[in-house]
Amino acid sequence: MQTSAAPATRAYWHWRGHSIFYVKAGHRQNDNPPLLLVHGFGASTDHWRKNIADLSRDFEVWAIDLLGFGRSAKPDQPYSGDLWRDQLHDFIQDVIRRPAILAGNSLGGYASLCVAAQRPESAKGLVLINSAGPFTEADGEAKPDPFQKFLGDMARSLLLQPVPSYLLFQYVRQRSVIRQTLERVYLDKSAVTDELVEDIYRPSCDPGAVAVFASVFKSPQGEKVDVLLQQMTCPLLTIWGEADPWMNSRARGVRFREHYPSLMEHYITAGHCPHDEVPDQVDALIRDWVEQSVK
Repeated sequence: MQTSAAPATRAYWHWRGHSIFYVKAGHRQNDNPPLLLVHGFGASTDHWRKNIADLSRDFEVWAIDLLGFGRSAKPDQPYSGDLWRDQLHDFIQDVIRRPAILAGNSLGGYASLCVAAQRPESAKGLVLINSAGPFTEADGEAKPDPFQKFLGDMARSLLLQPVPSYLLFQYVRQRSVIRQTLERVYLDKSAVTDELVEDIYRPSCDPGAVAVFASVFKSPQGEKVDVLLQQMTCPLLTIWGEADPWMNSRARGVRFREHYPSLMEHYITAGHCPHDEVPDQVDALIRDWVEQSVK
């Protein structure tokens, strides 16, 4: 039975000498495991605002700002899936103190997958929402055009330099550019509000934000998604916004099912961030899946 949503609490946790921001809402449930919500690149716990309010009626809900994002510290250091994997694992062990269902969008999905595969004692289940991450190139898969690869390598090399990286960061963090980007990846443009734009703009003004941005180009690719899926044993729910212009959701969905046939998957009419664009649909899918597959 649903209860009224409990007010969310906001706090900081100190991890490896850095301040990590998190949100907690709802009460510990005997029937349902806790939920840990993990944002994508450039986002924060604010991106889960709608989901936290709704899901906390039935779950103890946690959301966390990954190191380098949101209200968490932004040290000048290498960033990687392994780093965020360890952050999430330690948070579950030290703060939540019981295995959780991890739900991640985009980059947050990849970091959550790393936890479920490589730190299974922390994962009761996994929800991937338009999840990022590289697959191993399959036999017979089209190879990248050599000239396009050359141009891509050149662009990456250029952006490794401090000045071009800084200038690009200053451009993409403008409110007008943030809005344009969001309107490209949201199917429902009315979901791109002034509040959402401000939530993404605000952390970009923090000291260290430009160094975090630059680290994206410096970091090597992490473990391949197919390798991680082969290591994983917990229940998996994949939710795909079919109008995502950044990824072919149907094609990626086929790859996920190929390597994890027991997953449950849903394709919905939304863009790259369906949890924010159509939160009621996403929350209902999570509730139903927990009831069927996790308890």
